[in-house]
Amino acid sequence: MDRLALDFVRVTEQAALSTVELIGKGDKIAADQAAVNAMRKTFATINISGEVVIGEGAKDEAPMLYTGEKVGSGGSNKLDIAVDPIEGTSLVAGGLSNALAVVAAAREGNLLKAPDMYMKKIAVGPEAKGVIDLEATPTDNLKAIAKAKGVKVSRLTVAILDRERHRNLITEVRNVGARVKLINAVDVGGGIATALDDMTTDVLMGVGGAPEGVLTAAALKCLGGDMQAQLCPVNQAEVKEALQMGIDDIDQIFKLNDLVQGEDIIFSMTGITNGEILVGVQEGQTHSLVMNSQTDQAGAIRELRTNHNQASITAQLCG
Repeated sequence: MDRLALDFVRVTEQAALSTVELIGKGDKIAADQAAVNAMRKTFATINISGEVVIGEGAKDEAPMLYTGEKVGSGGSNKLDIAVDPIEGTSLVAGGLSNALAVVAAAREGNLLKAPDMYMKKIAVGPEAKGVIDLEATPTDNLKAIAKAKGVKVSRLTVAILDRERHRNLITEVRNVGARVKLINAVDVGGGIATALDDMTTDVLMGVGGAPEGVLTAAALKCLGGDMQAQLCPVNQAEVKEALQMGIDDIDQIFKLNDLVQGEDIIFSMTGITNGEILVGVQEGQTHSLVMNSQTDQAGAIRELRTNHNQASITAQLCG
């Protein structure tokens, strides 16, 4: 799996590069399609037999990278693939910060097939691993996290999506004394930030997308962090969809190892627009992080700055 990591970086790099001319142009559909096309084309060059388990939607809704689509050139590595060609399509359309291209992979059968619905989440880095409880109150969780990290609650920063549904959560977090960092989108980035040493985020709380939850879990598995989650269907059609995807208990609290099983996990993300974690595409350069959860490499992160300028590549080859 480790040898495949750089192949997956190419997937997110190409998705990011494909969107450059569409940043700030107001067309999130065109941007998403460009990233999807680039990802799919790059997957076709990788020696794997992959199945998209977290994708762009059902086959009749998404012509490419749909859930269930086979990707790769047909190698012996049978993998589950989770993709988010653009995490933050509205950010790209509006020329805003923190848009990412994201991919995760695991051995066949090891990624939760999460339906496209809301999911309640709590995510933390390694220092607070094992102390979170989605069934506890935000106040109790913050006290437990602070104790594990050896700080006062007032020193904690909580990333929360800036949505009306989170008004009560935001109030409670502030009342207990913690800081709130409101994020416009990309709760994948917010969850990952909890496990990165140079970030100020201590915990992600709130309700976001279930597919994004699985992607976040894959990254945290690599980084030694922790996460719990629960599906939040809004109608019976969503309940039925979850049941059809093999989730028997709609009220189940998913722990990290329920969301992402095994120890062979790859996670790659590339910046599209400038953000807190990654620099966006600039003059043909990409900034990416790739990580692997293999036991002897847990927590290890490769940071890549790649120059895709054709003239520079030609000069290097001819030199």
